[in-house]
Amino acid sequence: MDRLLNPVGRGLAARGVTANHITIFGLLLGLAAALCVALQRFDLAFWLIALNRVADGLDGAVARASVATDFGGYLDIVCDFVFYSAIPLAFAVAQPANAIASAFLIFSFIGTASSFLAFAILAEKHNVSTEIRGRKAFYYIGGLTEGAETIVLLIAMVTWPGYFIFMAFGFGLLCWVTTITRIHAAYGQFGELQ
Repeated sequence: MDRLLNPVGRGLAARGVTANHITIFGLLLGLAAALCVALQRFDLAFWLIALNRVADGLDGAVARASVATDFGGYLDIVCDFVFYSAIPLAFAVAQPANAIASAFLIFSFIGTASSFLAFAILAEKHNVSTEIRGRKAFYYIGGLTEGAETIVLLIAMVTWPGYFIFMAFGFGLLCWVTTITRIHAAYGQFGELQ
């Protein structure tokens, strides 16, 4: 994707558009997608989710073409997690019968988010770094349910909304596999350090 987005990012940066502008615009697209889900306009939600993801890639391209900042990395991850949780919430608003599945999925997202971010904090503290997933603002630990898988889930949910409950519970369980494996990895990496 970088090969496709980098030229666009350079063009936007040359026109004074910042990565943070793109990040905020992407969040607004994601929240508009959530509103469409709440209104059961799943067709529009699909395209807004797709545009949100383009913006999520484009902010990195603009940052590489100009100045990548710690705040930009922070803003990017915060906006991603707000967007990820807004879609299940919107399904609960659209159909109250979805509320338990929505709550479970958001609960599961908290596990993946906290295990991801806590690992990054400890990696920084102990000078652990990697560029396996490219240059990032902070350490990215892998997992079964990462960004790409979450996007596939959200797209599937708006494509087949009648299966939302099954997808939410299934993906939520996979999130807990990710959380547990990250806790295990953190113990292996940091458990014996004093």
